[in-house]
Amino acid sequence: MPNATKAALEESLKRLLLKKPLDKITITDITTDCGISRMAFYYHFKDIYDLVEWSCVEDGTKALQGKKTYDSWTEGLTQIFEAVLENKPFIMNVYRNVDRERMERYLYHLTYDLIVGVVQEKSKDLDISGEDKKFIANFYKYGFVGIMLEWIQEGMKADIEELVNKMSLTLHNTVTTSIHNFQKNSEECYSEIG
Repeated sequence: MPNATKAALEESLKRLLLKKPLDKITITDITTDCGISRMAFYYHFKDIYDLVEWSCVEDGTKALQGKKTYDSWTEGLTQIFEAVLENKPFIMNVYRNVDRERMERYLYHLTYDLIVGVVQEKSKDLDISGEDKKFIANFYKYGFVGIMLEWIQEGMKADIEELVNKMSLTLHNTVTTSIHNFQKNSEECYSEIG
């Protein structure tokens, strides 16, 4: 039942964002629209921004289900873009009213989950440290988020398929190459020590 309450709060927030900006919405507005008490709100979230973050992560997680493999990462990325576009009033309102660092954090969380799945798959059975895998995933995460933030800033006008295709062409085989480069570097370090 707690997830049902969270989902109801999210729906109320999204409805209210169609009428007024995020910085003008109060917890009382949300709880009144949702038909629950303020205490119930605070049981699940510490403030409105906590609800916003949860909503972004939930939407992204739904979009990514089963799309964290090398063969399907472009589909996962497309679905993240589509989820953002589908929630355009919500996202644009959040983008205008939430500090950039918080917005980046939402997007970093989503894209890292996508990329780390690809890195884990491509490095299976290879001698590469968890720290190196994390570095590779973080490196690509920053590029993805930069492109997405620019797309949001420009009003989400660029064609999603074209954008994802350009990203795919740019990244083609580079994750695999990065993994092999890290593995080679690790092997060279071990041979120098031995």
